[in-house]
Amino acid sequence: MNARVATSPVSTRLLAALVLCSGLLGGCSTFVPSESQIGSATSVKQTEMSPANLREHQRILAAYGGEYESPRLEALLAQTVDKLVAASERPDLKYQVVVLNSPAINAFALPAGQLYVTRGLLALANDTSELASVLSHEMAHVIARHAAFREDQARQAALVNRVATDLLSDPQLGALALAKSKIALASFSRAQEFEADGIGVGISARAGFDPYGAQRFLNSMGLNSQLKARTANIDPRSPDFLSSHPATPERVTNAQANARQFTSPGAGQRDKAAYLALLDGVVFGEDPSEGFVRGRKFLHPKLGFTFTAPDGFALDNTAQAVFGVKDGGAQALRLDVVRVPAEQSLGDYLVSGWIENIEPKSVEATTINGFPAATATATGEQWTFRLYAVRFGSEVYRFIFAAKSRTEAVDRTFRDSIRSFRRMTIAETQAAKPLRVRVVAVKPGDTVERLARRMAIHDRQAERFRVLNGLNPGDRLTPGEQVKIVVE
Repeated sequence: MNARVATSPVSTRLLAALVLCSGLLGGCSTFVPSESQIGSATSVKQTEMSPANLREHQRILAAYGGEYESPRLEALLAQTVDKLVAASERPDLKYQVVVLNSPAINAFALPAGQLYVTRGLLALANDTSELASVLSHEMAHVIARHAAFREDQARQAALVNRVATDLLSDPQLGALALAKSKIALASFSRAQEFEADGIGVGISARAGFDPYGAQRFLNSMGLNSQLKARTANIDPRSPDFLSSHPATPERVTNAQANARQFTSPGAGQRDKAAYLALLDGVVFGEDPSEGFVRGRKFLHPKLGFTFTAPDGFALDNTAQAVFGVKDGGAQALRLDVVRVPAEQSLGDYLVSGWIENIEPKSVEATTINGFPAATATATGEQWTFRLYAVRFGSEVYRFIFAAKSRTEAVDRTFRDSIRSFRRMTIAETQAAKPLRVRVVAVKPGDTVERLARRMAIHDRQAERFRVLNGLNPGDRLTPGEQVKIVVE
């Protein structure tokens, strides 16, 4: 969450959608291919963009934390794209690459030729051939001429933009909705996905990369999706980011069959050691400048506050707000920041039209660890809400706790959580550093569990270690091989 403020009044129906939108928008934070003009790779220069492309570029940056500065990774991307383009049917096209400062696992392209790859995707990949499989898949949609479908998606995205503008009245939240909706709507049909997979594997193979990289990366995506579903207590059978694409196991099988048409396993360029060397030290997870999650705790060194969510909540930090979900969506929370005139009481603000269906008798002035605050409740068709506004410095922080059934016990957990909101200490602020990828060599006697215990992640360490390193259950480590861990 950054320091930008939201100003929009919302209905209780829309409020429920906004509280839960991390689950709705989270499906966009994945590898979603789209058509683009792909060619030799250069860095994105905003001065060379048309006004329309520049606006689109800025929306993407707003939604994904801006650019991640890493000349080494940018050079790798440029070299990889150049090789793939030379092996494709269109070596004449130009392409620009940006690494986004986001933990999301995503890569997508815009029609004007900008390619965006998140550092989260780069961290999930384990060698250059896996990265090449993502980039070549993007090229394949262009080669296969999937443009008609793309045009329809653009019309739908324009509709989303109009709805966001009309309902939210919030340029920052509207930008987030538009940017992510355009990416989400860029999905292709099942047949087109399989066609692009096949063409992409061929491009990678002709460029000299190991064509089995697509199989490995798709497998890692599937493992990551399963882990996220378990962590957030979401039914893994429910629609997720793969629902708009062929099921991962099927795509893995298909990718393997495509690769076998070119070579047997073990052939082709992987450059695992060189790739991991470039990843060593890359920021993992949230950037502290936007705040970060540690278990149930959220800390924001730049804004100077912290709070702890109730037991059982899985938190998700975005550029616009902090979201939390419990029990597959039976309870949820949202935290954002607004500006409220100093002369307006927080109680008056709560009933000023920010949210519909406020229960007037529930409005109550209070203090939270010495900071002026107010609370109230609101009701919707299927949800009940406990609302807080806390004045902290020159800003007001809005907490929205939602439950499908808000019992006295549930309401008590919400009250306990808001009482954890406080100013960070100097020591906490100084110690707030990002997590980073660290590449280490496996030593004799090392196991998944032993190395996982070195991770600065305190839940499901072994599972997260396996996902990060593309290891299936039962896979063993070999002394001398290099693996990724996450450290402070």
